[in-house]
Amino acid sequence: MGMDRKIEKKKWPPKKIITLVSIVSFVGIVAYLLIFKVSKSTLNVNAERLTISTVTKGPFQEFIAVMGNAEPEDIHFLTASDGGRVEEIFVEAGTMIKKGEKILRLANTNLLLDIMWREAELFQQSNNLRNTRLSMDQYRLQLVQELANIDNQLQQQKRVFDRYKELAKDDLIAKHEFEIAEDQYQYLQKRKELTLESQKNDMEFRQSQIDALEASLSRMQDNLEVVKEKQDNLTVKAPVSGHLTSLQAEIGEQKNPGTPFGQIDVLRGFKVVLGVDEHYLPRLELNRGGTFPLADQTYELIVDKIYPEVQDGRFEVDMAFVGAGPPNITRGMTFHIRLELGDISEAILLPRGGFFQTTGGNWIYILDESGSTATKTRIRVGRWNTDVYEVLEGLQPGDRVITSGYDNYGNMERLVLKRQSENR
Repeated sequence: MGMDRKIEKKKWPPKKIITLVSIVSFVGIVAYLLIFKVSKSTLNVNAERLTISTVTKGPFQEFIAVMGNAEPEDIHFLTASDGGRVEEIFVEAGTMIKKGEKILRLANTNLLLDIMWREAELFQQSNNLRNTRLSMDQYRLQLVQELANIDNQLQQQKRVFDRYKELAKDDLIAKHEFEIAEDQYQYLQKRKELTLESQKNDMEFRQSQIDALEASLSRMQDNLEVVKEKQDNLTVKAPVSGHLTSLQAEIGEQKNPGTPFGQIDVLRGFKVVLGVDEHYLPRLELNRGGTFPLADQTYELIVDKIYPEVQDGRFEVDMAFVGAGPPNITRGMTFHIRLELGDISEAILLPRGGFFQTTGGNWIYILDESGSTATKTRIRVGRWNTDVYEVLEGLQPGDRVITSGYDNYGNMERLVLKRQSENR
């Protein structure tokens, strides 16, 4: 009888092998996908080329950097009120000039013809007034003679009437003759009254004519004086003493009325004139401060005037010096002004950097505690100045962030910071 052979049990049945292979494949696929995703959203960067800044909390002062130019506080522009052709120039630009000193002389043919016409009209009106006065004097003499004649007739008739009246008492004269003498006497009395009334009205009318002519003549004389004053103004004189900084005039050149052709600076003091972007017009107020450095010193300014008219996207602001300005200041000197826009307030502060050009202040890379990785984080910024942004959301004091440019990072969610020594 042969010996029975022991049958050994298989350790890896096919069913188990298939199950194990499936699990390994699934894990491999998941691992592959995870590795692929991480590789797509993670980027190794050179830490030595980054600018890493720390978020802080402290006083925030909003300000902007603008260019300002020094100008005299008191400037007088030269203009020709009526215009004309430049006939003679007495001084040159760049010289000191005294008040009343001649600068240039203009010729204006139309103004000269206007003066001649007004003088002729004034002469004619003067003759009319003279003739009217003479006529009135002659009429007045005529009235005196007429009244004297009436008085003489009235006086003679009164004698006749008085004599007839006495005779009539004794019936020595016919009643009819007495009545005729009485009627004639009353007629002459009435005639005298009417003559006096008529003469009074005529004299008042003629006097009103003379008054009107005199008023018209006076207006003509005043107008002529104004025109002659305009002619005198064709010789442009310095309104103040100062520095004739510019004079745009050539012999024979035509100057239009009211057009500036030069200016005089009164060197009593200087101001700084700024051209500010129109975006800041609603936010800038009088008495806001500003500073600028010059020769190892910082000078303070204050907003003195704001001109709201916008030209080419900018408006002008005058700033006055607080205390003494720089020594030897001259017109046209340029200063880099740090202009305040608001009051100082407590805020979370993020240093400015090139990252803003890519993110617009909507997100930033924030480092973990180890400083080896940086994760994309959404933030919101508010106001800013030339140094920092005001953080409204997303960051806390002490956070470390990358503030250098993000041009080469695309949409990476995470940055791994590597040192050059680690890459070798």
